[in-house]
Amino acid sequence: MQINYIETNMIPFFLGFAESIKWPDIGAITPGATPMGSPFADPLILLGAGIVLIIATILVLLFMKKIIVNTILGLILWSVVNFIFNANLPWLPSLVVAAIFGPAGVGVMLLLRFFGIL
Repeated sequence: MQINYIETNMIPFFLGFAESIKWPDIGAITPGATPMGSPFADPLILLGAGIVLIIATILVLLFMKKIIVNTILGLILWSVVNFIFNANLPWLPSLVVAAIFGPAGVGVMLLLRFFGIL
């Protein structure tokens, strides 16, 4: 039987280290206290936070819907221009312009390419 170095030296070392730590008494929690002082331990606060986050998401989607659609259309148009029509636009700058300005940005990049600026 071969004796392992970890079994003979390391395990007693770690057991001694674990025994020397002053662990808190788990049963000594004050009644009515929230664990770790978290305000989300109260179910009403958790429910209220969930409702507020849902309403905020709906409002953001309502107000930013046009921006999101514009970005998606710009990226689709950028892919068509770059990969199907092979316009040889600079990759990263044209991608960023398409994502920010949408189809209008792609149009400007094509005009700059036509006039030889890009």
